[in-house]
Amino acid sequence: MSLQNWLQNQWLTEHSTSCEEISGLLAAVDRDLAECSSAYISPEWRLAIAYAAALRISTIVLAASGYRATREQYHYRTIQSLRYTLGIAPELIAEFDLFRKKRNATQYDQLQAISDHEADRMIELAIFLRDQAMKWLTQTHPELII
Repeated sequence: MSLQNWLQNQWLTEHSTSCEEISGLLAAVDRDLAECSSAYISPEWRLAIAYAAALRISTIVLAASGYRATREQYHYRTIQSLRYTLGIAPELIAEFDLFRKKRNATQYDQLQAISDHEADRMIELAIFLRDQAMKWLTQTHPELII
């Protein structure tokens, strides 16, 4: 399977990004990473903010690759696309997807306790993805970085 297959399955649409879009998303990622590191907010919110940063990173590299996930299963597809964009290991993608489910449970369904360890791990994952994305952008799409 490839992103081209995903496009044919209508899981993605073609997308033409810009330096402005990428820099705006990167600014939001950096803001989120700074905010989720605060000791004054709950682990649930720290995880949710770090998750938002990681999802934006996934959106950035997918957009730089020429695609955007369709509305149906947007978060899931954006996360899963990391195997094709950044070559992220399946174990890390599975961990990220587990955090997606935990975040959804705390935001939409029921109150589910998130530990400090889980919040810290989501922050670590977001920072790792940001570092990988910046290396990838520098190597493959330097015109998109201001």
